[in-house]
Amino acid sequence: MAPQTSKEAKKIFERVKTKAKKIKGADIVIAPPEIYLSLFGPSGNLKIGAQDVSAFEQGAWTGEVSAKMLKNLGASYVLIGHSERRELGESEEMIHEKMYQALSHGLRAVLCVGEKEKNREAFPSLVREEIKSALKGIPRRLASRTIIAYEPVWAISSHSGGKADSPQNFFEMSIYIRRIVLDIWGKAAALKIPIIYGGSVNSKNAAGFLQAEGGSGLLVGRASLSPEEFNKILDEANKNEKR
Repeated sequence: MAPQTSKEAKKIFERVKTKAKKIKGADIVIAPPEIYLSLFGPSGNLKIGAQDVSAFEQGAWTGEVSAKMLKNLGASYVLIGHSERRELGESEEMIHEKMYQALSHGLRAVLCVGEKEKNREAFPSLVREEIKSALKGIPRRLASRTIIAYEPVWAISSHSGGKADSPQNFFEMSIYIRRIVLDIWGKAAALKIPIIYGGSVNSKNAAGFLQAEGGSGLLVGRASLSPEEFNKILDEANKNEKR
């Protein structure tokens, strides 16, 4: 729910847009609050995403925004199952329906999964269930539009004081996540699906996560509200040889 004004939102976007023109080695997605989507448009490798989507295609659902509406506003990506949405009570069933709506209407869906506590013995089963529930029954042909964001809740700034997970743990989780996708969609999807890291990402730790084997990028939170900080992260992404 930031920034609080359209003026500030435009200011941040323009600063990032200027930097994005110089970035050749990375795709960049800006996901502002939905009320600002109509203010921006995609440009080159700079794409527009939404922070949420309705589980319903259409109908009398006051306050909801459908996948078709998002596409009409220029969005090509959408976050689904973000930890803050789950905290508000979003169920696994609802997340599944949102995944289906987004993917079937041509959006690229960023499925957010992650454990609440730093418990290396307990968390794998939670992440497994989140992924299996979200993707169950979704056609394999839609796998190419899916991105999985590993977002350990305990490492998010508001919980950790800005202490991120380690690139090594992200690497291990990427392997684990691919094994889950293998069971659902098969080997080709498991090898190709992009897996990104989110959780207190900043310009100082971005390089480590970008260089982690098995990873494909970053889900940036609080740092994205500072154009200077976010643009430094874009520089790190541009230096990274992987796409």
